[in-house]
Amino acid sequence: MRGTRLGQIGVPAAVVAIVVMMVVPLPTVLLDLLLVSNLAGATVILLVSMHVRRALDFSIFPSLLLIATLFRLALNVSVTRLVLLHGDAGKVIESFGHFVVGGSIVVGLVIFLILSVIQFIVITNGAGRVAEVGARFTLDAMPGKQMAIDADLNSGLISEDEARRRRREVSAEADFYGAMDGASKFVKGDAIAGILITTINLFGGFVIGVMQHHLSMSDAVSRYSLLSVGDGLVSQIPALLISIASGLVVTRAATEADMGTDLLAQLGAQEQQLRVAGSCIALLALVPGLPKIPFLIVGGALWFASGRVKEANAADAAAASAAAVNGAAAAAAGPAPDTPEELAATMRVEPLELEIGLGLMDLADTARGGDLLDRVRALRRKVAMELGIVIPPVRTRDNLDLPPSVYAIRVHGVEVARGEAPGGSVLVLGERPAGVPGTPTRDPVFGLDASWVPAEYGPQAELAGATVVDRGSVVTAHMAEVVRGNAGRLLSRQDVKMLVDAVRATDPVVADEFGAAGLSLAEVQRVLQGLLEEVVPIRDLVRILEVLSERARVTKDPEVLTEAVRIALGPSISAGHAPDGKLPVLTLDPLLEHALLEALRPGEAGSFLALDPEVAERLLAEVAATATAAEQQGRQPVLVCAAPVRPALRRLVRNVSPGLAVLSYLEIGRQLELESMGVVSLVAATV
Repeated sequence: MRGTRLGQIGVPAAVVAIVVMMVVPLPTVLLDLLLVSNLAGATVILLVSMHVRRALDFSIFPSLLLIATLFRLALNVSVTRLVLLHGDAGKVIESFGHFVVGGSIVVGLVIFLILSVIQFIVITNGAGRVAEVGARFTLDAMPGKQMAIDADLNSGLISEDEARRRRREVSAEADFYGAMDGASKFVKGDAIAGILITTINLFGGFVIGVMQHHLSMSDAVSRYSLLSVGDGLVSQIPALLISIASGLVVTRAATEADMGTDLLAQLGAQEQQLRVAGSCIALLALVPGLPKIPFLIVGGALWFASGRVKEANAADAAAASAAAVNGAAAAAAGPAPDTPEELAATMRVEPLELEIGLGLMDLADTARGGDLLDRVRALRRKVAMELGIVIPPVRTRDNLDLPPSVYAIRVHGVEVARGEAPGGSVLVLGERPAGVPGTPTRDPVFGLDASWVPAEYGPQAELAGATVVDRGSVVTAHMAEVVRGNAGRLLSRQDVKMLVDAVRATDPVVADEFGAAGLSLAEVQRVLQGLLEEVVPIRDLVRILEVLSERARVTKDPEVLTEAVRIALGPSISAGHAPDGKLPVLTLDPLLEHALLEALRPGEAGSFLALDPEVAERLLAEVAATATAAEQQGRQPVLVCAAPVRPALRRLVRNVSPGLAVLSYLEIGRQLELESMGVVSLVAATV
């Protein structure tokens, strides 16, 4: 709290004080203190820039650069005022004029000009160019990074909070490099201003010393020029430090350690190169005329460093070998493959399986950077948060019968989906950019046009605005879609018991009423499966059990119970199809709806529509055509009908339009605005 108050009050006050310094004269004692503070601040900024792991860890740097530049210019103005008025600018500048440059005006000017050239031409220009390129490439890569975050989110690898954090980080990175592109102009302008201010001080001091103080020309040059050069050096050294800091920040790549640690680790890994460099330097001592001692000392130091690096590398290799041996021993100590327990586990039909060809083994091999297994495990949490069920663990194994780049997804031992993910490729959705080679294919999740493109062309496709998805994300997204479509089949009776027990722990009254209603777990399972088959989340299990407890006193028909639950969950169901608060609906012609009500018949598997085959075919064709016309307008409509006919109409429509949701009028929330997208009618139909 104290630090927050200091930042809110102290920093703005300091900025205002900097501006006041340009107008109000300062005593030499205070000026000396501020000059030393300027040098200390530049040193701190340089050290911080060397120890940050990535540029965003020092995101305040562009604003700090502006404040530091303004502070330095304010000091230049204060020093100029004292030099020209009193011929004195404090002990710090006088010491720099006498000690650093040895009291020689020529030496001081040369050093000052060299520092200015280094800052302006070398460091500032280089840092500005890096910031400009970094800003452009960061902005160009933003769509691809956002797509990658969305792919990880959809596959369940990351949570919503993590996705929001990554999006903020991507946006902050683009803002940072954009700000650094502009802030580099501050450094360049500061270098130019330092040269101009020193020149003005030299000329102005000479004129004032001769004209006003009646000094001789030599005395005027000696007095005012020494102070002007000292002022230039005092201001130019902190400016040089901050210029170096800006170059370090914009060229810093995100790593796991600071710059010094990375430098020693990466150079230390080059044992052979250190030895060769040491030999070359030592051999130069044999050249006639060259001093032997410096070359022998430096060459010997490099040889010594290579020997230390060799010992460190040997120790690391021994540790890695020991870890590998221990891992192999642990694996060998596992259960024998022919024990009854192992055979029983092998014979068991897994609820959910992922089989991969040999060409996809790199995705599952963590030693080669594969994270497919982690993504598949994270998918369970993603589905649990979406649908309210905990899917069983996904058994992932290789299958030699599959083609190398093909994977298959099985539900209860039956293959329900298959796809391909060629090695060394990425999937480009939509039209392939010009100049990018690839093989046309279809997106396995949504059936969109896509292309498998060599991985080295992925960045080029991203820069062209295409959506690029890696192989692991393709497999995980396909798995997620299969799980959503088969959630009802994956819900076991054991899962239902676990969900009911969870409600009993948090809402015992609801659980007691549910137990008194006499519903079995099998009946509850059928209701929940009916909801999941139409991708209706069952997260609100408390309300579901409340409705079942009430309706079970009248009937235990699963279809009636399911429809009662749907009506209770209606607002959330319809809201899921109206992300913008507008629900695009397709309605039935009143005559057609009346005819369907008359054709409704009960059955063992639920109600059905006793329609003439020709009429049923015409009805399905009309529904499909009307839905397609709405989708071409960029909307995903729902078909709305009377509550009694909804289950039977849904069973009929899902054969031709599996993605079309069918809702009853009672399920539409009052908070939604209806948007009519068409009316399904059969003009000459006879039911």
